[in-house]
Amino acid sequence: MGSIGAPELIVIALIALLLFGAGRIADIGKGLGQGIKNFKQGLKEAGEDDDDAKDAKEAKAEKAEKAEKPAAKATAKKETKEEAAEEA
Repeated sequence: MGSIGAPELIVIALIALLLFGAGRIADIGKGLGQGIKNFKQGLKEAGEDDDDAKDAKEAKAEKAEKAEKPAAKATAKKETKEEAAEEA
């Protein structure tokens, strides 16, 4: 019960040729090739979209960090002033 060899593949190809005809088999091959191409392109675009979303998320986090720094400095100055007032 081994694997499919060359003679079996030739018989299958001849049966397909008789059933569909040469023109129809060419159309099937063309459609299959376009489908694979579109699938690969979709995977590539999905990967790019994920990268873009990741970059946007990182940029948003950086902006949030920059916005927190002045607020932290102001809070530190305020605490220092309050401590000085308590000591006096």
